[in-house]
Amino acid sequence: MNLPDNYCQHYQRHAATIAERLRQFQQVPAENYFLELCFCLLTPQSKAENAEKAMARLIELGFPNTGLDPTPILRDPANYIRFHNQKGGRLRAVATRQQEITSMLASNQPTATKRQWLVENVKGLGWKEASHALRNIGHLDIAIIDRHILKHLLRCGAIPQLPAAIGTRRAYLQLEQTFFQLADSFGLQPQELDLLLWSLEEGSVRK
Repeated sequence: MNLPDNYCQHYQRHAATIAERLRQFQQVPAENYFLELCFCLLTPQSKAENAEKAMARLIELGFPNTGLDPTPILRDPANYIRFHNQKGGRLRAVATRQQEITSMLASNQPTATKRQWLVENVKGLGWKEASHALRNIGHLDIAIIDRHILKHLLRCGAIPQLPAAIGTRRAYLQLEQTFFQLADSFGLQPQELDLLLWSLEEGSVRK
């Protein structure tokens, strides 16, 4: 199967940027793994750009080592994060477990084991968010499945209809395999296709 023309043209324009972004994921130092996870706690239903700004401000103020309450930063219109009270509470909770979480992320455990652990042990990380956090620190053997990706799977004929829900392990992993198969049919690595589809949505190759 070949990439649809509009996808192919977009990929040709952004191929170098996509390759550079994937290289950057694989070069994130272990001391930043925890911060990438915190970023992914902020992104659901909020702009990635705002999550990046909020995290930069929190780090500037000493998070996660100062006991800082993140909520006022998340509420700031300059980098507004939806559900800021809930997400602020989740950031406070994970800050107390920084060493434990970092140890798991930096371990030699398989990606699937790490993801399962994150879903089961970090409140606020579902399958999509856990996959996002791991991808951002160089685990490229998983897929970040959300409604935007599903829309493209439907357009490409990879799925017959949009699923009602993808929150369960079984549903997510089935869709992930479908995504892998589609990427393979296009001659792309899964994360190349992921960044291609996301850049079609956002107009830039973001993390």
